[in-house]
Amino acid sequence: MTLLETARAALDSGPLCDPCLGRLVADRSFGLTNDERGHSLRVAVALDDDEPFEDEPDDCWVCEGECDRYDWWAENAAAAVQGYDFATYQIGTRVPPLLEENDLLLREEVGLDSEAGELMKSEFNREIGKRFGSLTDTEVDFQRPDVMILCDLSTDEVEVQVNSAFVYGRYRKLERDIPQTEWPCRDCNGTGRQRDEICDGCDGTGYRYDESVEQLTAPVVKEAMDGTSATFHGAGREDVDALMLGGGRPFVIEVDEPRRRNVDTDQLEADVNDFADGKVEVEGLRLATHDMVERVKEHDASKTYRMDVTFDGPVEQADFDAALAELDGATIHQDTPQRVSHRRAAKTRVREVYSIEGTLHDETTAELEVHGAGGLYVKELVSSDEGRTEPSLAGLLGVGAEVTALDVLDVEGEEEPFEDEAFFRSS
Repeated sequence: MTLLETARAALDSGPLCDPCLGRLVADRSFGLTNDERGHSLRVAVALDDDEPFEDEPDDCWVCEGECDRYDWWAENAAAAVQGYDFATYQIGTRVPPLLEENDLLLREEVGLDSEAGELMKSEFNREIGKRFGSLTDTEVDFQRPDVMILCDLSTDEVEVQVNSAFVYGRYRKLERDIPQTEWPCRDCNGTGRQRDEICDGCDGTGYRYDESVEQLTAPVVKEAMDGTSATFHGAGREDVDALMLGGGRPFVIEVDEPRRRNVDTDQLEADVNDFADGKVEVEGLRLATHDMVERVKEHDASKTYRMDVTFDGPVEQADFDAALAELDGATIHQDTPQRVSHRRAAKTRVREVYSIEGTLHDETTAELEVHGAGGLYVKELVSSDEGRTEPSLAGLLGVGAEVTALDVLDVEGEEEPFEDEAFFRSS
């Protein structure tokens, strides 16, 4: 069927607006809107039939006038996102079943396949979206936009979904006994009470520890971005009693429903450090993308540790040096340590010690520096955890050994740095 024949059959079906007419042949012409296509076809039919040209009717049996409301929808959508800072958007529409059925019936009447041309929903999304982008000076993003807007044609309501904002950085933990994230009390399941009395385990706070890296950083970021909540994502975590020093540990703070996105990260960094009061320090804050969360949480980063070690008995320098030489570059087999067995699956992990060096201060104390693969349990590398880690420093020396102080000096990706520009967004 030719374009002219299709147009003539469509116009014979009843009163039809130009967009609904043009939508039928959207896949057979390019560079025009459906409104322009429909108008051109209407003129062509009138000329071919040698009849006076008639403008499109005021009513349309297919869309029932919805194609005349693109501007109205765009203006209402723009009003719905006032107060939110965003650069990208996506428009969706909920088309009433009756109108979708009309759209298909028109195709049947003119002998077209149900997928011919362009569907009504697609046109609404595009035409409202173009107008919305122009009104708000923002760009469409079909992957992960800052805001998603749904126009419900049945109710004349606009629904807005504001996607999270992300801030990346590195933190140093400068005091011990601070967990990375909130640690609810296990005795009362975070309620602060047991049998209608204040929980002895947490003194009614609901937390095992009063503060965490998350609690010392995320609230400041949430406030700066005027979000509803914030979640801390770290690239692994150090033990509660360990310091995090050196270059710091990568992290991302995710802020839900932010009203502000383009915050001054230099000022934000200063504000976080002021709030943390010397217990935690952050640096290198940058606006990040959603992909950075997965990057930080799942990338297997190598780590460098410094440890103070105490031995149960005297250790000779020659034996100490020989044990370190044996561990340097060694492949370590570790059963799940007893100290984490309540929250980690029981299995044997195989990890590498990339390098190890140390100083024997006296017969019973030493300092070690270990660079190991992500997931290496370094405390057990020293103590053996009653034989669960092989080989170990204690096992090679034949004397008990315990880590009395642990500092993390560096956390870095083995294959590529965390600071890949692909994971950041411009302000």
